[in-house]
Amino acid sequence: MTALRRLLAALPYSVLILICLTWGLAPFFPEPHIWEKLKMLAAGELVRPLDIFDLVLHGLPWLALIAKLTMTRRAV
Repeated sequence: MTALRRLLAALPYSVLILICLTWGLAPFFPEPHIWEKLKMLAAGELVRPLDIFDLVLHGLPWLALIAKLTMTRRAV
């Protein structure tokens, strides 16, 4: 098992969901940051390095949750 798989296996779903709802969505107003960056990506406006960094930073918790769900699903 790789180090990433071990790390994801050790993280409980509750912690991942909490991280997604706080770090993954912050700042919340006027709209969640990840949503704003995804809209910019779809419109082709995601060109500044800071915007790309923001997308990666706020998207990592969501990717970790999806990876854990996928790992768990394959194990069943």
